Amino acid sequence: MTQPTSTTMTPRDEAAPWRLRALLERGLPLTERPWLALAEACGMSEGEVLAWVERWRREGLIKRMGLVVRHHALGIRANAMVVWDLPDEHVSEVGRQLAAEPAVTLCYRRRRRLPEWPYNLFCMIHGTRRERVLAALDEIAGRHGLQETPHRVLFCRKAYKQRGGRYTREERT
Repeated sequence: MTQPTSTTMTPRDEAAPWRLRALLERGLPLTERPWLALAEACGMSEGEVLAWVERWRREGLIKRMGLVVRHHALGIRANAMVVWDLPDEHVSEVGRQLAAEPAVTLCYRRRRRLPEWPYNLFCMIHGTRRERVLAALDEIAGRHGLQETPHRVLFCRKAYKQRGGRYTREERT
């Protein structure tokens, strides 16, 4: 991205950056030139859009941009959060190993909430059926010597709407 200039940061329409923020919250359009499509939708040039995105990134307003996969729509309906109670000195290494597993889609460390919740490593495994998820978990535990490590498998009971954070009010768009 090029560095924003004073001309690219002063939109002709003061509401244009607000429209851009609202559009970004909904996701990038699936087109060959998504930045241009956003620019046209909010009354800016493509360069202005890129300049605003870069500015917001530098200011910390945008920390990252990512993909939200609606796995339920893809037929992936058996989703399990596996929580592990690992010795604290091993969490980082085991977490890296589990995160590298193809079946693991998410892996992160959390503080324990003793005495009720002793678990400090969380990983998500998605599959089309419970049996497949449990089989993948057994294989993973075997490969990493985690068969005897205390853990729980928490299957999702409900699919919630997935989307990124929203910070703009709809009526400003």
